[in-house]
Amino acid sequence: MQPFVRETGVVVPLDRPNVDTDQIIPKQFLKRIERTGFGQFLFNDWRFRPDGSLDPEFELNRPGYENATILLAGRNFGSGSSREHAPWALDDYGFRAIIAPSYADIFYSNCFKNGILPVTLPEEVVNDLMARATERPGYRLTVDLERGVISDEEEGDIGRTEWRYVTTGLENDQVVEIVEDPETSMVSPGEIVLVDGHHFLGHDAAIQLAGEETAAGSGR
Repeated sequence: MQPFVRETGVVVPLDRPNVDTDQIIPKQFLKRIERTGFGQFLFNDWRFRPDGSLDPEFELNRPGYENATILLAGRNFGSGSSREHAPWALDDYGFRAIIAPSYADIFYSNCFKNGILPVTLPEEVVNDLMARATERPGYRLTVDLERGVISDEEEGDIGRTEWRYVTTGLENDQVVEIVEDPETSMVSPGEIVLVDGHHFLGHDAAIQLAGEETAAGSGR
């Protein structure tokens, strides 16, 4: 899994609320054993016509959105079943970040486990970004994890957000604990750590290896 630090890329708008995991990756494609190869089936029922050809009206197929790495989505993105195949498909297609007003809780957590950063911004900000990306195919944003900032080249910082969980290179079975006083933390602000199977930014809490004097961090 590729740790997330910063992504600058083309934004594709998917202006639809309540997109569920079956629409992200239809159930007929869940029989694969590997975690890779699902990108070709992403949004299959929308991307393709019944004859198998690409639907030119679907957002991802329109000129200017090729190789997009940031997905703009409507509220409650990733609802429905808890299948982890949805973030697998998004990641395999090439998306590194999603920006939406809200997410289904399980999907939100699964994104972090699979190297995708889900950004939550107010709906009016997302709508504004939707308009920009729709009017200007090829519109680019930068999502900066450490600064908690979303920006573009023209206006600079557009929105700020915070993440509770972030991706890490630590193994899932590494045992760590939260130290109540953040002032005692040996973790630098923005450093990525694993706590009880979840991922935190270093400034959220003081993190130490259980039974150790040193703090755990990914070095990212």
